[in-house]
Amino acid sequence: MKITKLHNSIEIEDFGSFDLGLSVDCGQSFRWAQNEKGRWCAVVGSRYLEVEQTTDKLIFYTDENEFELFWRNYFDLDTDYAAICEKLSADEHLKAATAACPGIHILKQEPWEALCSFIISQNNNIPRIKGIIDRLCEAFGEKADFGYTFPSAERLAVLEPEDLAPLRAGFRAKYIIDAARKVSNKEVDFEKIKTEPIEFGREELQKIKGVGAKVAECTLLYGFYKVEAFPVDVWVRRIMEEMYPDGFPECADKVQGIAQQYLFHWRRTCF
Repeated sequence: MKITKLHNSIEIEDFGSFDLGLSVDCGQSFRWAQNEKGRWCAVVGSRYLEVEQTTDKLIFYTDENEFELFWRNYFDLDTDYAAICEKLSADEHLKAATAACPGIHILKQEPWEALCSFIISQNNNIPRIKGIIDRLCEAFGEKADFGYTFPSAERLAVLEPEDLAPLRAGFRAKYIIDAARKVSNKEVDFEKIKTEPIEFGREELQKIKGVGAKVAECTLLYGFYKVEAFPVDVWVRRIMEEMYPDGFPECADKVQGIAQQYLFHWRRTCF
């Protein structure tokens, strides 16, 4: 990557096939939105960022230190996605999917926010998910530049499900509170999930009420960057039935989650 420092931003060139819009708005994160200038913006942790993409540049409205300290890793800019796409292209369907949307990166999100967000996502559509999360942050997060932080597990653990009624989260409220309590008291151990094989994380996360295989896999992929995780929703189930009745191809081994993201977007938008 070539980094140029400007007065109030940095410009990145030679960043590979990264597509900012696809990466932040493909259903893996729910707090990014475009502002009136067309820039993508979000509060992530305690940080706020505005970023945009032109034909050949990424423009981060932050300083180089913040970019190197946090955003470079968050957007997974150092992973060779071109090499992954080449590997996946051994399969005809994945070849078509990666050709259609090669710029999707897996965002390295905070595990608690990912878990809570995908609990909220159950049987829900993206506009409603974003609305619930916005109300959750405004009600229980901390005021930050241009928005609110995502509330910690410890902040939510002291609440009761009925305290979340203003969020209009429905049946998910009791699952959010159960998750917050089990994460904050380490009954669900995030540190061990990070370091242990993925099977441990699958079992650990499903100790939480309302967390089944899909939410666990989403949390492992988007919150813990375990790229062998493989979330299966209605779209991916159709893909597996139509294209892979005998199982996923060997070329996707160890990167099933990245392959799934390409297939998910391709199947939803290109058929």
